Amino acid sequence: MITSSAVRLWIGAAGYCTHPEFLTLQGGSLRAVSFPAGFACIQHPEHGYILFDTGYSARFFEETATLPQSLYRYITPVIYQEEDSVISQLEQQGIMADQIKYVILSHFHGDHIAGAKDFPQATFIYLSESYQAVKDLSSIRAVKAGFLAGLLPDDLTERSRVLHRSDSQPLTSLLYSHLGHDVSRDNDLITQEFPWQTGYDILGDGSLIAIELSGHAEGMIGLLVSTTNDDYLLCADTVWSSIAFTENRPPHFLAGMIMSDRQQYRLNLQKLRQLHLSSRSIRIVPSHCKQALQQWGGRWL
Repeated sequence: MITSSAVRLWIGAAGYCTHPEFLTLQGGSLRAVSFPAGFACIQHPEHGYILFDTGYSARFFEETATLPQSLYRYITPVIYQEEDSVISQLEQQGIMADQIKYVILSHFHGDHIAGAKDFPQATFIYLSESYQAVKDLSSIRAVKAGFLAGLLPDDLTERSRVLHRSDSQPLTSLLYSHLGHDVSRDNDLITQEFPWQTGYDILGDGSLIAIELSGHAEGMIGLLVSTTNDDYLLCADTVWSSIAFTENRPPHFLAGMIMSDRQQYRLNLQKLRQLHLSSRSIRIVPSHCKQALQQWGGRWL
């Protein structure tokens, strides 16, 4: 176990969008394939239920009913039914919306924040640069950045606990040390397995460690968590599918049009591949990977 305490983890998807495969994967076909709008529910032994992203909701269609916002859903057609919503899926697990204490937002694209208003009691956690990059954009630029401001609660800032880059800590002080390993050995382990050097202690107890994965979107974060049996990296949109890092197949050049930083994207893709090759025990979960959802989704881990 790489984090300080085990949590329970439930991986799901709240709707799907479709893209031509070649845009998301080098050598992919021209046919449109589906990409789940992934989210995760975490049950922490002390803090209760925590969400990582929220997928789609009916509000996405309300917010994209007219131009220019409607360009969003024309470019990325969405398949969604009300039973796909996060709150519907949580209720099937006996979890009510007001039981969600925290919602961690990896970034502010519409397919990650569309359910945010469904959790009026939750505190939102995200990296400051992620919100700052989109909050003041004009409507056209916001659509290009995949951001729909109307999806966010009006009191977002009042209910936010914002991470700042100055809050980051060396991973050597966040991972493994709780196991009582020799510090030099811990450093070696982290250097070998983790190409990222710093992270964010979300709850202050070492159980949820965020890592900045900018490139797809400015200030995007992923999340390292451990269950009783396995370690996971919820890597958000660092890649659209696991094939990208297992076979080293980056997206098409045109996909860079929606990226905040092409160079940073390529760098974090290579770091994800490095993690895959150096630490086969860590399960890497991209938000939009159908294979990862089929393998680990729909049950408590």
